[in-house]
Amino acid sequence: MKKIRMEIVSKFVVGSDQGVDEFFEVKKAFIKCSYKKIVASEIIENYIQEHFDHRKMINVLNDFSNQLIMVFADQQPVGYCFFQTGNFYPEADENQKMTAIKEFSLLQKYDLPEVRLSLWNKVKSAIQFADSLWINIRENDSQIQFFKDQKFVFVKDTVSEPFNLPSFIYKLDLKKL
Repeated sequence: MKKIRMEIVSKFVVGSDQGVDEFFEVKKAFIKCSYKKIVASEIIENYIQEHFDHRKMINVLNDFSNQLIMVFADQQPVGYCFFQTGNFYPEADENQKMTAIKEFSLLQKYDLPEVRLSLWNKVKSAIQFADSLWINIRENDSQIQFFKDQKFVFVKDTVSEPFNLPSFIYKLDLKKL
């Protein structure tokens, strides 16, 4: 069987109608797939109805402390990383320049090493100014091992948005790399 090669590109997305449309398309599909076995479908749909507002997201993306990088496979949006600079988790050292990965998501069909690495490499190029990077990741998230492989270390147990599920905070000290 011959392996089909995808064109994979990760790039910054700005607060435009097209950028938000692509982001919401992937985010909705990711949320529905990721939570369907643990959160009632009506709760998921209510969350999407209440929190997916184009105008608000355009404003969020036009704030310089927020960045959105999307990964495309054969020109189709298949994942994203949304991160914020200057965002601390409780008990963090406030003297550090921190960046929070708020969401690092890939559609299940495209959760492949080459797609994940494309997105991660673009994120790394964007966060070089920070002292540390942290992520709040659900305890059963398949990407925990990926972040451990990138040298993230466990900090504490917590809960994650949007459905207050058990999660962990992991931190990467960029000055030690």
